[in-house]
Amino acid sequence: MPEHSLWNRIAAEQSRTRREFLRGLCGSALVTSASSVLAGRAWAAPAANRKVVVVTFGGGARDQETFAPEGQENIPHLIHELLPQGTFFTQVVNRGILGHYVATASLATGVYERFNNFADVSPANPTVFEYFRAGRNRPATDAWVVAPSNGFNRIGQSSYAQYGGQGATVVLPKRMLARPDGLPAFSGLDHLLTDNYESPIQAPVSLQQELPAGRIESMLKLSVQDFAAHARTLSSPDELSLYVAQRIMQETAPSLLWITLHDIDVAHTGAFSLYVDAVRRSDRICAELWRMIQSNPEYKDRTNLLILPDFGRDSDADAGGNGFQHHRTGDALSRTTWMLALGPNVKQNAIVDRAVESIDLAPTVASLLGSDAPRAQGRLVTELRS
Repeated sequence: MPEHSLWNRIAAEQSRTRREFLRGLCGSALVTSASSVLAGRAWAAPAANRKVVVVTFGGGARDQETFAPEGQENIPHLIHELLPQGTFFTQVVNRGILGHYVATASLATGVYERFNNFADVSPANPTVFEYFRAGRNRPATDAWVVAPSNGFNRIGQSSYAQYGGQGATVVLPKRMLARPDGLPAFSGLDHLLTDNYESPIQAPVSLQQELPAGRIESMLKLSVQDFAAHARTLSSPDELSLYVAQRIMQETAPSLLWITLHDIDVAHTGAFSLYVDAVRRSDRICAELWRMIQSNPEYKDRTNLLILPDFGRDSDADAGGNGFQHHRTGDALSRTTWMLALGPNVKQNAIVDRAVESIDLAPTVASLLGSDAPRAQGRLVTELRS
C-alpha cells in the first residue's frame, strides 16, 4: 500500500474512533461530509459586531490523554460542558512543518509556512489579522494575540508588503514579569521566565505610533500583582495568558482575539505527570474563557470560539518517536488532530468527521468576520455557518 494511502487510512480511523467515542459518550448527532458540497459557494455576510476568539494548544495533546476513553478524565470541561454546545471536528490534518511557531503561523496565514521554526522572522504570507483589519478598515486595537514568549513575537504581522503595519498587537505575558529597568522580576514569579525579548508587546506600526508599549500595558490595566493575587497557580504561563486575555476583552473588546496556550509542551521534558497536568489546565482554561465570553456583554451571543491543537504528538507504537514526549515522526497520529467550535454560527451537539486541514482556519475566521483571505490556500469550513 502506498505510504500516502496508509497515512490517510490511519487518519480516517483516528477520526472514526473519536466520533464513535463521543457519540457514545454524549449522544451527539452526526453531521456528515455531505455538508462540504457548499464549499464553493459564497457565505452570507456575517451579522454586525460578530467576534471570533481562537485558542490553539501549542504542543498538541494525544487522544490517549484526551478523547480516548482512558483520557476523558483529563478533559471533563471540553467533553461535558463545551462539546454539547458546539460542533466537534474529528479530523483536522496538518501537512506542514511540525514546529510550534511555524505551525501556528500556518494556522494564522492559511498557507503552510516553510521557514525555520526557530528563526526570528515574520510569516511570509498575510495573516488573518491583516486580512481582517485591511478588509474591514479596523484599528490596531481590534486584533490581538496572546502568545508564549518563545519566538512568537512576530506572529501578528507578515512580511508581505501590501499589508504593512496592519497586523495584530502581540502580547507576550511572561515578558510582563521582567522589569525593563533591569531590576529583579516580581518576587516569586521569575521561574516563568525562560526567554529573553526586549519588550512584552510587539505592536503593529500603526499602533506603535499611537501608543507605545508602556501605554498599552497601562491601557489594559495589566498588573502582575493582581494576577498573583487571583491566579489558581503561579507555576503556569498559561494562567498568566488567560489573565491577560481577560484584561484585553474587558478594556478593548477586540473583534479578533487569538490565544496560544503552551503549558502542554512541558511534555518535551519527559515528565508525563506535568504533561497531563497541563492538559487538564488547558481544558479548564478553555471553559473559563467561554464563561468569560458569555458573561461579557460585548461578547455574549456574538462570539464564535474555535479551539484546536497546532498538531499532535508521537504514538507509543512508533519506534521512530518518543511517544507523548515529542512530535518528530510526522506520522498520521502526530498530524491528525481535532477542532471544537462554539458560538452563534455553530450547530450545537454536532460532529463532523470529514477531513479538514489546519490551513482552513484562516480563511474561515476571516469570513466569519466579514473579510476575505485572497492568498490563503485553505478552504472555508462551511459547517461553521449554521
